[in-house]
Amino acid sequence: MLYTALALQYLCTMKRILTRIGYGLLRLLSHLPLRVLYLMADVLRPFAWGYRRKVVIQNLRNSFPKKNERQIAMLARDFYHSFCDMVVEQIKFLTISKKEIMQRMRFEGIEQFETDLKEEPFVFIYMGHYGNWEWISTLALWMKEGIHTAQLYKPLHDPRIDALFHKMRSRFGSECIDKNLALRRIMQMKQHGQRTVIGFVSDQTPRFDSIHHWVEFLHQDTPIFTGTERIAKKVGAAVYFAEVECVKRGYYVCRFRRIEAHASDAQGEFELTERYMKLLEEMIIRQPRLWLWSHRRWKRKRQDIRQQ
Repeated sequence: MLYTALALQYLCTMKRILTRIGYGLLRLLSHLPLRVLYLMADVLRPFAWGYRRKVVIQNLRNSFPKKNERQIAMLARDFYHSFCDMVVEQIKFLTISKKEIMQRMRFEGIEQFETDLKEEPFVFIYMGHYGNWEWISTLALWMKEGIHTAQLYKPLHDPRIDALFHKMRSRFGSECIDKNLALRRIMQMKQHGQRTVIGFVSDQTPRFDSIHHWVEFLHQDTPIFTGTERIAKKVGAAVYFAEVECVKRGYYVCRFRRIEAHASDAQGEFELTERYMKLLEEMIIRQPRLWLWSHRRWKRKRQDIRQQ
């Protein structure tokens, strides 16, 4: 037992050392110009091709049933190109300057927020795993004084990696809200009258016990999160969609399209969620390479729900 305990202690110590070395190396790399990091991405791309390749190919086949195998292979190639770019862009995000990030990640339509926030304390933004979604946290740099920005996130299992991403996402002033504590935190903001813009990445796969609605999305029966809509109606938020375009390598534009000025005005029970999914689908079809095709988005099936 003593030897086992010593071995475990040794392994934990080595893990901490390697983690610190890894973090130090990432910070060192992040000081390189993006043009150099993109050269690294080009070198690494052939190795990334094996990352969840079966999942990527199957997702593309099901989402674009009219395309032949050659076209699907080209879409997959373009996806891995963008995926590698996003990886090095995240490394750069650790130390990128305010001036450079504001040149590379631009926002349009934020003046609408100020109008909506005069009537209601919240603006909710539907987002997807599309383009460089992490850079959208820099919206805080573009907002007027007195308007708070935040985004929901799911804590990662490894506390050190979680701390790294938390620091990266909040370094330009945006608050990270644990999705498990979201309603409590949002109600606190409402009580204090804090005008806040909050981003919700809502295209993940919900757990079985969180599935309340299904839509036809990219030719597939798809379970969806409805929590964003429920909270928006509860606090009377204005609801927007983040429409992202990659104008050239390393440069993005995020245009905000209003879905509903007052969430409570939506007629159907899941109307806002369905409109979000429709806009997301249209955006993906325009630039398929920018969506996270490696995600097992359709692993839940209706028949599996009935068997639970």
